[in-house]
Amino acid sequence: MSERVVVLGAGYAGLAAAKLAARWTGAQVTLVNERDRFVQRVRLHQLAAGQSERRLPLRDLLAGTGVELVVGRAEAIDLGAREVRVGDRALPYDRLVYALGSGVDPGSTPGVAEHAHSVVDAESAERLHRALSGGGSGAPTGRRSVVVVGGGLTGVETAAELAEAGHSVALLSAGALGAGLSPKAVRHLHRAFARLGVRVREGCRVESVDERGVRVDGVREAADAVVWTAGFRVPPLARESGLAVDASGRLLVDGAMRSTSHPEVIGVGDAAAMRRADGQEMRMACATAGPNAQRAIRALAEELAGAEPTPTRFRYAGQCVSLGRRDAVLQFVHPDDTPRDLVLTGRAAALAKEAIIAYTVAFQRRPTLPSGA
Repeated sequence: MSERVVVLGAGYAGLAAAKLAARWTGAQVTLVNERDRFVQRVRLHQLAAGQSERRLPLRDLLAGTGVELVVGRAEAIDLGAREVRVGDRALPYDRLVYALGSGVDPGSTPGVAEHAHSVVDAESAERLHRALSGGGSGAPTGRRSVVVVGGGLTGVETAAELAEAGHSVALLSAGALGAGLSPKAVRHLHRAFARLGVRVREGCRVESVDERGVRVDGVREAADAVVWTAGFRVPPLARESGLAVDASGRLLVDGAMRSTSHPEVIGVGDAAAMRRADGQEMRMACATAGPNAQRAIRALAEELAGAEPTPTRFRYAGQCVSLGRRDAVLQFVHPDDTPRDLVLTGRAAALAKEAIIAYTVAFQRRPTLPSGA
């Protein structure tokens, strides 16, 4: 009987891992995902601004691979029986790939869960667009006031996209805008926001969110909509199942991406605490998800063939931040992700960002393509 591999999550890491496991190991592979389509998470800020989304059904992306798709939510993992509970089904496995990704943390600040929007998934981005366009509520369409909370890359891209769509946007950040980018890149962010009319407040703390806006450092900031991008959390399934996790609930893995407590479980993507060979923790990004899916399944194939798995090697190349449809920042970085002096901006960077995103879809279609792995 062939090895049974169950993959949880069909994001940038999970979909590639499932297809590679079927191709490189000859295993019987089952992919479990809550939705029947692949979501381009890096385009969700565009969906929130009213741009169309290219539908990518998982069954089309899996055609001819032999991977079985189960649409549903993984509710429990029985590590002793080696089974995953999905609705009324129990899926047995010999190897489990844990790739459930991450989501927004609605419990971080009072009122976020009840009143804030996010761009963490397609449904959330679509709800935000409906709210800003009237949403069938009888409210007039047109320019709306929006507060985006969070000065990370998701917050920056969302603020720029909504401002370019004609909304009045304020970006609130607990830290400095563009942390991790070079001074040249940060200057370009500020110039772009000045051009788009985005008001930026750095070093501020949002105390609460309600239906009329936010309270920040004791002062009300009114808004028609609040978009929360400040901090992400991973699903609690790994912790609840008894797998070894870090303080944030991410699966602890070794150099071959195997769980440190249950080596038959492999962790990739945002839900795993992946580290470089030098011990540096890898950031949550699709730029790490694809390459590490390749590495993890290559290591699995080596192990199943009786060889010692190749340790993880990873070198960062850059970060790309869109600033609407005609501007972007492409920050080149050192292998440890620290910024270099080399920065590409403007229309050329926007075209580069589009090419990178297009490649991520091409990679999901053919995950054997070069990824830096």
